[in-house]
Amino acid sequence: MKILQDGTVIKVLHINCNYMTTSLHQTMIEHLDEFTENTVFCPEIKGCKPTIEANNNVVAVECFSKIDRLLYFRKQRKIARMLESSVCMDDFDVIHAYTLLTDGNCAMRMSEKYGKPYVVAIRDTDINDFFRLKPYLIPLGIKIMEKASRIFFLSESYKQLMLEKYVPEKKRSILEAKMAVVPNGIDDFWLENRYMDRNVAATLERLKNKNLNAVCVGQIIKRKNIPMIQTALRMMEKDGWKVHLDVIGKKVDETEYKRIASYSNTTYHPPVPKEQLIDYYRKNDIFVLASHTETFGLVYAEAMSQGLPVVYTKGQGFDGQFPEGTVGYRVEPNNPERIARAISSILSDYTKFTKKAYGGSEKFNWKIITKSYLREYIDLTGGERKNECKVR
Repeated sequence: MKILQDGTVIKVLHINCNYMTTSLHQTMIEHLDEFTENTVFCPEIKGCKPTIEANNNVVAVECFSKIDRLLYFRKQRKIARMLESSVCMDDFDVIHAYTLLTDGNCAMRMSEKYGKPYVVAIRDTDINDFFRLKPYLIPLGIKIMEKASRIFFLSESYKQLMLEKYVPEKKRSILEAKMAVVPNGIDDFWLENRYMDRNVAATLERLKNKNLNAVCVGQIIKRKNIPMIQTALRMMEKDGWKVHLDVIGKKVDETEYKRIASYSNTTYHPPVPKEQLIDYYRKNDIFVLASHTETFGLVYAEAMSQGLPVVYTKGQGFDGQFPEGTVGYRVEPNNPERIARAISSILSDYTKFTKKAYGGSEKFNWKIITKSYLREYIDLTGGERKNECKVR
């Protein structure tokens, strides 16, 4: 843990309703633990089944019922009451909220009551669920952003969507000045096992003979839009390509699974641990996924760490992480012709794309990303500390 020169430690309260559903945030907190003292408050629905085993600094509490999820303000009151009874707010210097309308509203209330600054992240669910389906909450979302010291987005595309579609024009410049784009990181495993040892000469010879191996990873649900990828690959087959697609993911929608399985050039695989998933990345040539919506898309970054160029969705979480045509191309999810052209463009200069993808994966290193958050925490805990705490 990083101690400031005056002997103090920055103490951060993280409010994260999704903490127990994925190992992603726990990995982030473990990296932050090198620099700050962290406590995570995770408000949960009653009867939930966590998917991770939480560390000792996590306070996971069942706060609300399924019915409360339909009653936003009642749910928020219950979360706030449980937070105050679970932790001592006076112990913290900064509050970090991981969603705008679930975690951010609670952070704003605690900030007003206890005088603690807070930062807030805005995610796919805030924009595509709350703002789109519950427009009466938009003014509250704007208020939370106005009172926040910093506003984080996972991608430039979501930042622009928020500014252009939901933020009143008279408030855009003020809010934009507080906005920053900070991506999610990937598990250290992927960066510790980055791969550029593939036989490029053999791969290029195979591609020259129009033999392509593609992979996509995601749940078998309509939102992932995998049949559209298959349609694009079938178009390439009409141009003489021999294509094989590996699809890896949890079977959630049986009807969608049957659609995917009906393509003779596709092999479905159930979810596998990362130690096996890495082999699928390494044996394929390109990663293709054009989901209708997605929060970020860590699978793109994982694939890049293994030297795979990527095709991703325009306007969604991964879009804007790199300039167009650097590590791959963005596509409209309902345009198979564009998807096929994007794949062909990558294959026409495959060596360049695979090298750029491999190098670009370092952007998703938690060691780098957590230092971005640390700098924000230091700024918020007093200007005089900024020069005292040297970020390693």
